[in-house]
Order: sequence, then C-alpha cells, then structure tokens
Amino acid sequence: MSTRIICIANQKGGVGKTTTTVNLAAGLALEGAETLLVDLDPQANATSGLGIDTTVQRRGVYHALLGMDDLDQLRLQAPEVPGLTLLPAHPDLFGAEVELVDAIAREFRLKEAFARAAKLPDFVLIDCPPSLGLLTINALTAAHSILVPLQCEYYALEGISQLMRTVQLIQRRLNPSLAIEGVLLTMFDARNNLAHQVSDEARSHFGAQVFETVIPRNVRLSESPSFGRSIHHYDKSSRGALAYRELARTLIERHGPRGAAS
Repeated sequence: MSTRIICIANQKGGVGKTTTTVNLAAGLALEGAETLLVDLDPQANATSGLGIDTTVQRRGVYHALLGMDDLDQLRLQAPEVPGLTLLPAHPDLFGAEVELVDAIAREFRLKEAFARAAKLPDFVLIDCPPSLGLLTINALTAAHSILVPLQCEYYALEGISQLMRTVQLIQRRLNPSLAIEGVLLTMFDARNNLAHQVSDEARSHFGAQVFETVIPRNVRLSESPSFGRSIHHYDKSSRGALAYRELARTLIERHGPRGAAS
C-alpha cells in the first residue's frame, strides 16, 4: 500500500499534539511500519523529544521547505527506534512563514518536498505548530488526512469548529482529498466527571470519527520528553504507552502498510 501522510493538528496548545505525534510515530515503528516524523513546529519539541539536540542539529524541515536540500539528505534516524526517521525542526523555522509569504505556490512547499523524495515510508506523521498559519496549511495541503487531539477538559470543543472550518477551506481550494483520520481524546482522567462529559459530547458530535482508543492522563507520558525518549522506551508498561501502541495498531489495521506486522 502507498504511503499514508497524516497531519496531527490543533490550533489550541497543550492538548497533547506533540506527545501524540512522537509516541504514535514510535508505536507505528515498533509495530513494524516504517515511519517518518516531520517536525513542523518551530518549538522543535518533537525533535528534542526523540533525543535530538537542536543546538547541534540545525538542518531539517526549514531547508526542505525553502528548497535548499532534499528530504532524503535531511532526515535522521531516530535514536532507539529502528524504523523511525525524523525530519527535524529548529527555531530558524519561525522565520519560514515570513520568507514564504511571497513565494510561488507557498502552500505546496511541503507537498513538493515529499514529491522530490526518492522513497517515503508506510506512514508520515506531521507535527504542526499550535496555530492555523502557513506551516499548518502546508501540512494540511500535503496530507491525506488530519488527526485531531482533543483534550478532555473545559473549552476543549470550542476550538475544534475553527479547525474544521480551516479543513473545509483546504478541501475546497488546496487539497480536495483531505480526510478526517479521527479525533483522539487525550489527557483523559477517569475520576473526573468533566472528562466523561467532554468524551460523551465529542462522541455525540463526531460519532465514529472519535477513536475508541483514549489517551489517559499519565505522569510517565509527561516525564518522557525530558529524557529525550518516547514513552515506549521510557516506560513501555505504562498506561500511556499501551494506549499509543493500541492506536498504532488501529492505524495499521486501517491502512495496511507494507511490511507491517500482522
């Protein structure tokens, strides 16, 4: 089966977007699916969360967007995770949106970078910044689908409507085939009545688009980025690790990538 490119986006910060990108990417690789993580967030948290020092590694997605180098020369092997490569970010990426404002076909720069690659893996996951600017638009234009992390807390659903309007605009003007991969409930605390209310409301509104897998509020998930490790390598038996492995298996069963474990 051909590569599946999934954009992980939510313009609201602190919803578990980067946590999801890093740990889902590592989970997919551990389940046997070759995976590329594209860090499109200038904060570079996905890059550092996989153990890459951004003060040393300066070349990455910025250079791909500006056509300065090809993806094949820029991506790195992720430490500890065979089958997972990374197109790293660097704070230089903050300037990319300004530099691309007057560029021809500026919304298609990431899609063009993918097209120039000699080979793409089974899955490409794109971690977006917490905004709906040009970088996120590039991700939505290049992707086959969008996965939306939804925090199980008050006001969580309010920002989704704005994101969905942006998705509809992208579908009309830039990427007609863009689909909703799913809504992922994150930071779920089973002891909290509000978390259950948000979950019920999300399932009522989005129906089957909400993943059955729910990501729990988990201390180990919060700790692992400070060690530059995915949750699967920091504490593979934690509830967070088990949830992301389950989500990875769901995507593999859905898309049936080449060489994935049965």
